[in-house]
Amino acid sequence: MRKLYYLLLAGFLTTTFQSHAQQDPQYTQYMYNMNVVNPAYAGSKDHLDVGLLYRSQWNNIDGAPTTYTFNAHSPVGENTGLGLSVISDEIGPIKETNVYADFSYTLRLAKSNLAFGLKAGATFHDASLSNLDLIDETDPAFAENITNTYPNVGAGLLYYSDNYYIGVSVPNFLDAAHLDADPDGREYGNEEQHYFATAGYVFQLGDNVKLKPSVLVKSSFESPASFDGNLNALFYDRFEIGASYRYEDAVSGLIGVRATDWVQFGFAYDNSISDIDEPSYEAFVIFHICLLYTSDAADDLLCVD
Repeated sequence: MRKLYYLLLAGFLTTTFQSHAQQDPQYTQYMYNMNVVNPAYAGSKDHLDVGLLYRSQWNNIDGAPTTYTFNAHSPVGENTGLGLSVISDEIGPIKETNVYADFSYTLRLAKSNLAFGLKAGATFHDASLSNLDLIDETDPAFAENITNTYPNVGAGLLYYSDNYYIGVSVPNFLDAAHLDADPDGREYGNEEQHYFATAGYVFQLGDNVKLKPSVLVKSSFESPASFDGNLNALFYDRFEIGASYRYEDAVSGLIGVRATDWVQFGFAYDNSISDIDEPSYEAFVIFHICLLYTSDAADDLLCVD
């Protein structure tokens, strides 16, 4: 198991720390975590949504990635929305926490909506390297712990109606160095710009059945793109079951339950098809909280999607 851990750490240092690596956390249930990657999604519901998500990547490997996510968003007027997200991502001795606020403005069109979003916040990066057991104790890359804080901004667009959505976003416009260059001039890592593209549709197959295909494309600008394809079936607006495929990485099963009008649960299991043949899992809960956000909106006490 220790050998697996060191292999994992070595792989992390040669991918995440290289300038052209894909670094952002990975989500199977991205459709319930949308304002994390696209600020234009903030305020797209008629109520306040508060979500918690936990992901365990490559579950049987010590030091494998774990991700904790908090996100909340709500309309604050007829055309504006606000959001907040906190993402804690940890792999081995490396921990990164992102705290972002979102603002969106929506143009109400005849049968659809076009939302513009801005994201701003900071990343807190902590690399506890000095206590690792090393083959070369003099390696300058592991001579001391590294703690950095740096700001970032992002933007996104979302075009949506009652039964479809299309979105594009760049959550981090600014490049930032994780680790400083050593005396020899080498650099060990940078935060790269990433883009995300999402789309989804809802087919009404009957009075109580909906089919919900969706896709997510993501990458850093200097890396090959990755995509997720998902197909969910929703019954009675309460019970959901689905499957996902992540290109050359995993096949996943998803289930979800909206236990009441105000709380929703979901779980996903990823069966890896990559060289790291270890499973992953993900769980979330969303609270749908109804608010009176306008003075004459008595009907808004009822949550509706």
